Amino acid sequence: MSEVLVRLEGIAKSFLGVPVLRGVDLDLRAGEVHALMGENGAGKSTLLKVLAGVHRPDSGRILMGDNEVTFSTPRDAQAAGIAIIHQELNLLPHRTVAQNVFLGREPVKRGRVDRRAMEAETRRLLEWLGEEGIEPAAEVAGLSVAQRQVVEIVKALSTDAAVLAMDEPTAALAEQEVELLYDLVARLRERGMAILYVSHRMREVFDLSQRVTVLKDGAFVACSPTGELTSDQLVRQMVGRPLATLYPKRAAEPGHVRIALCGAGNGRVRDLTFEVRAGEIVGLAGLQGSGRSAIARAIWGLEPFTSGVLEVDGKPTRISNPRSAVRNGIGFVTEDRKGDGLALRQSVRDNALLVRRAALRGAAARRTSDLTELLSSVAVAARGPHQEVRYLSGGNQQKIVLGKWLAVRPHILIVDEPTRGIDVGAKQAVYQLLRDLAGDGVAVLMISSELPELIGMSDRILVMHEGALAGELPAGASEEAVMGLATGHGIGEVA
Repeated sequence: MSEVLVRLEGIAKSFLGVPVLRGVDLDLRAGEVHALMGENGAGKSTLLKVLAGVHRPDSGRILMGDNEVTFSTPRDAQAAGIAIIHQELNLLPHRTVAQNVFLGREPVKRGRVDRRAMEAETRRLLEWLGEEGIEPAAEVAGLSVAQRQVVEIVKALSTDAAVLAMDEPTAALAEQEVELLYDLVARLRERGMAILYVSHRMREVFDLSQRVTVLKDGAFVACSPTGELTSDQLVRQMVGRPLATLYPKRAAEPGHVRIALCGAGNGRVRDLTFEVRAGEIVGLAGLQGSGRSAIARAIWGLEPFTSGVLEVDGKPTRISNPRSAVRNGIGFVTEDRKGDGLALRQSVRDNALLVRRAALRGAAARRTSDLTELLSSVAVAARGPHQEVRYLSGGNQQKIVLGKWLAVRPHILIVDEPTRGIDVGAKQAVYQLLRDLAGDGVAVLMISSELPELIGMSDRILVMHEGALAGELPAGASEEAVMGLATGHGIGEVA
């Protein structure tokens, strides 16, 4: 058994008298990835903040070796060898890689910052990680998300961290970038780091971790060797119900064609011909850059089609901007809910009515009488309609992103990564909402990087490869079949 580097025993924490953690135990071992799972609100983020020195526990203790330690500030935790990489990366975009790595700890020579020393040490750490494609003098703004995560890891290594906590590290990564992260985690394990890995993605947990701890309602549920668990058992521990109930079944057969493309294309995609019917959920698969999101942006009028025909309810239609898309009954749920889907500092009420006020006119735009019914229909858990959206969980934020489209009752709804960064329970609520919309005659085009989700929810799956349709697969197709088309190895194998 590996050496235990950090042990949390009986950690409890309350805010304003409300218990958030209830006697949680957790230990982190050298050379091991320990996954931490649970629904939003289970206490994962609070436990991370206790480990990072952001919060002091009300009771319980933290042990490093045989010594009890107290972290009053994040700097205390950092000095003890603990580093946290948050989901929203904490880098300054217009400074260099080396400047970010040594931010607040710059080496000084003769009274001035020693830039050469910073860059030399940053290069050494990058090489130690096996990452030679990032220049220490490069500006962070020019790096990909995956490269920025590498910079965060190098930043942690520069503090001599022995324990690394990663919070949803793949939430914003493309499929090919996830593989790079897998390699990095493997290298860190080989070098003896203890890694606490927080993720909602089952595949990552089973691929990367050796043990998994589950929290529910702030309490410890179980800690098990990952190899002794199935996906169904893990879901039961988290939400108390089996995985088989996650994806709701189609209630009715598809109706008439809501949207159809014939030979459509622009600078990003070409010769697209497909249709989506009323009551149907059609999945759109493909690797990052294959053209999935470009299709959504074109239909939505952000980068309109320049060739071919787009028909809405049987009529050739020109969508030149998002306002005309809305007026033609098309809604679009962006993959970046915080950046593009919500006004985070505005209220639940204002966000729920955002599309109605922007796209409609007169009394229809001002109507608020159905707000309570609207929020109830998407089961938003908030203190009230005046609560700022930034204080809601990711799952409730996503429900509002969907709910704002219900306010204008679209006939066609495009959803791009509809469950990114939300827990299993919230995912099920989103899936049920999408299936209910389809049951009411909405045509749903769903883009997702999570193949189990795409296969579980779709009535048909369209697969993109290098800007063109590689083929179509039926409901229940295998992951291998989807990936075969997505990588170009199965082109022509159309259902």
